[in-house]
Amino acid sequence: MKRVHKAISLKQPWANLVTSGKKTIETRKWSTNYRGDLVICSSQNPKIEPFGKALCIVELYDIKRMTKGHEKKACIKIYPGAYSWFLRNIRPINPPINIKGSLGIFDLLLDPTEK
Repeated sequence: MKRVHKAISLKQPWANLVTSGKKTIETRKWSTNYRGDLVICSSQNPKIEPFGKALCIVELYDIKRMTKGHEKKACIKIYPGAYSWFLRNIRPINPPINIKGSLGIFDLLLDPTEK
């Protein structure tokens, strides 16, 4: 049954790193009041497989200004204006589902049985 989910697109290899559980902090130059489940989608570019797909569902549970201590879990060095988005409860979508991404947090109609 199709259901609307909140989603965000990440470039590769970051989307794969979140899906694998290695990256548990996503960084952005903006914040949001949204907390809850978030579908992690891989952007169309760069063409690193799997691209243009919904890869996993995570729980976004907190957002804070990025600190040096967040670098390892974010898989990136601190940069000016960065926010750390804390992710947990990673649930891979297997197999990944083709999607059309968008900028920012967007609504995604997702059918987990779709291939």
